[in-house]
Amino acid sequence: MSDMPKSIEIHEEGPREGFQIEPGPISTADKIAFIDALSDTGLQEIQIASFVNPKRVPGWSDAEAVVSGVTKRDDIRYTGLWLNEKGLQRAVKADGLTLKGSISNCASEAFMIRNTNRDREQNLRVQHNQVALYKKHGIPMYRGGVMAAFGCNFEGEIPVSRVLSTIEEILTIADENDTEIGVISLADTMGWATPLSIKNVVGAVRERWPELQVALHLHDTRGLGVANVYAGLEMGVTLFDSSVAGLGGCPFAGSHGKPAAGNVCTEDVVFMCAEMGIETGVDLERLIDVAEMAERIVGHDLPGSVKRGGSLDKLRAAIH
Repeated sequence: MSDMPKSIEIHEEGPREGFQIEPGPISTADKIAFIDALSDTGLQEIQIASFVNPKRVPGWSDAEAVVSGVTKRDDIRYTGLWLNEKGLQRAVKADGLTLKGSISNCASEAFMIRNTNRDREQNLRVQHNQVALYKKHGIPMYRGGVMAAFGCNFEGEIPVSRVLSTIEEILTIADENDTEIGVISLADTMGWATPLSIKNVVGAVRERWPELQVALHLHDTRGLGVANVYAGLEMGVTLFDSSVAGLGGCPFAGSHGKPAAGNVCTEDVVFMCAEMGIETGVDLERLIDVAEMAERIVGHDLPGSVKRGGSLDKLRAAIH
């Protein structure tokens, strides 16, 4: 346990992840109320909207209205997602977002085509253009992201060497545009990761680029989300994306006729860290309340475990 970090930072993606995949319409008012409730949990960063093609992702056709309606707090970064220049332009015009540039790449070309409708070479051109737009709008850029870093439903196993070459492409784009990347986010987009592969990939990235900070974006497709977070903690990772109640999933990452699973559940991660003495800054009881709110909004059970079992601190207090 001595090698574990003393604290971690959680980037909450429940609103964006969750409402992009729900089949039924979620009202703009419910989205706003949900995000406002998350703002009272101690989270430092919340991804609140997706600026993508509403024909492909109708759940976020109201992105601008949601962003405008949220009650912003000065101590929280409210962010958005975009996949192309049109989406970025929409985000720039949105009210009160914290804009952070990122170079996005994918270790699986088959998934890239499915997710963004462009191949590897097209994506590299788009990323160059987006970096230019970041500079034009004064948007800071510090992060690169690798989707399908641990495996792909459409290509299968992803060699570690391909993850490294995908990161190399990101760093080359940054270098050619006179900017620097400080964080590399490794995304288990389709839930192929295991604790062993987390350690193998993170270890290889660290060995090649010890100066880069690694972040993990983990999905819980096969119930290993929290186990993979634990493996990341053992490797010293301190940045994690997660989704309250286990909301969400990429609309284009399902397999065998089943929808994609959501991100690793935020309250489950917060609970595990609390029991291990790792600080998250998040109020677990308030977060459980928001997880229950999420279930009411979507109208069906969500996979998070701690919202059902409750926190041990609450149980300990009741016993004594």
